[in-house]
Amino acid sequence: MDGTWLTWPRGLALMLAIAGGLALPMFGLSQEVNPWRGYWRRSRMPPRFVEPDRATRAFTFCRVLYESVRDEDGGNGWDTDYPDADTNFMIRLSELTTTSIAEDPHGEPDHVVVRLTEDPLHEFPFLFMSDVGTVGFTDEEAARLREYLLRGGFLWVDDFWGPRAWQKWTEELGKVLSPAEYPIKDLQLDHPIFRGMFQVEQVPQIPSIQFWRRHGGMTSERGADSATPYFRGISDADGRLMVFMSYNTDIADGWEREGQDQDFFHRFSIDAYAVGVNVLLYAMTH
Repeated sequence: MDGTWLTWPRGLALMLAIAGGLALPMFGLSQEVNPWRGYWRRSRMPPRFVEPDRATRAFTFCRVLYESVRDEDGGNGWDTDYPDADTNFMIRLSELTTTSIAEDPHGEPDHVVVRLTEDPLHEFPFLFMSDVGTVGFTDEEAARLREYLLRGGFLWVDDFWGPRAWQKWTEELGKVLSPAEYPIKDLQLDHPIFRGMFQVEQVPQIPSIQFWRRHGGMTSERGADSATPYFRGISDADGRLMVFMSYNTDIADGWEREGQDQDFFHRFSIDAYAVGVNVLLYAMTH
């Protein structure tokens, strides 16, 4: 495991910055494809599926493997920001809270990947999906995800930008939850999810580090079409938030890239972890 993002000075700076109540600033302004294309095309880590004999009560970051049915400029499908975002978040969660995280036999964070049609899905109360403007749910996947959410599960979707991605995601989500019965609503910053461990004052717009570097510090990856970041959600009949959406922002890139650029770290990663820890703690306690 690359330890550059685990060095004590960086970890200490993060903990002091967040724990010290650092204000969270607001930054700046189809075709069929292989669902594993990120792995095969870039030789990245293959999906780490759940082992049959796996048994732990500690927190496990669980990412959904889905099929992409359209291409998205700059997107990579299900494995966007994988696996470093998942690993880094688990480490920081264990540093910033008293949460126990699952570890593999080598002592590294034991993150997993699941398909919506697999039985292990219900073993994990928290699911994460990225680049969801490319997703296409089958009827079975939609039914299984609906069952998961209505039985108490929590889904966070991240890193999708602009109106085309939003339209595609909401079409697919409509197969899961009827928009008439479960409408999508903008989440106000007085929602309990933003008043957990940290106080989130504004919605941070976090771009991919590649976009940020190529465009001189810009944060809106679709220009005027994604100028405003949003936190949106869907609640169940009892008011429990069960789907959290970070739209026009890439929170997970703040986790994945935290050790690759000092400026990026200080400008984006601290906010990314503050949001991430709050969302996770809400999901695990509601």
